[in-house]
Amino acid sequence: MDQENKGTFGTPVAVLGASGGVGRRIVDRLLTAGHPVRCQTRNASRLSDLSGRADVWAFDPRDETALTGFVAGCRAVIFALGTDRMGATTLFSDVTVALIPAMKAGGVRRLIAITGVGAGETRGHGGFFYDWIIFPLFTRARYRDKDRQEKMIAASGLDWTIVRPAPFSERPSAGSISVLNEITPDTRLTKITRDEVADFVAAQIDDPSHLHRYPFIGHT
Repeated sequence: MDQENKGTFGTPVAVLGASGGVGRRIVDRLLTAGHPVRCQTRNASRLSDLSGRADVWAFDPRDETALTGFVAGCRAVIFALGTDRMGATTLFSDVTVALIPAMKAGGVRRLIAITGVGAGETRGHGGFFYDWIIFPLFTRARYRDKDRQEKMIAASGLDWTIVRPAPFSERPSAGSISVLNEITPDTRLTKITRDEVADFVAAQIDDPSHLHRYPFIGHT
């Protein structure tokens, strides 16, 4: 583990999945803003460039003992874990089962979790290509577990926000993202970049406006 970077805010933000496509972008934004950051990854070599700038921990995120030490003393936890697995998974719910008591043991209340379009009420609101091709063929099983995860977080008693991004796009769109806390039958958010997700999530650390809400974010 690297020496903890105390930064200007003093108390670190913990990022689970810090070496992933969105997680790493979140880490960069937090460091730029002056937050000390504690990063979880399975392979520390993937974050070797952060040596001296962030506190890197390598462990399986389902390990409650490791999680308890990881989140202790943090001001917030960001859940940015992902998986490429197309079949059934329990990764998200397994980690959440371990994370909630770990946070409570350490007195850490703020949790920002990223799920996505396909979770809860967002299902069927990601546009034709995602709803009729990507979701049924590739991500349906993943979202069964994300639904389980969301229910656990909502019942946790923590100060949570669950962020549901639209389908990822490599091409930026013009204008600001839409942030929707209510979904109507004609709601469609079809794209968002990982950079935009990272910007939004990092901003939630000190923003209570989406507390106990499920912001659906993206472009039409």
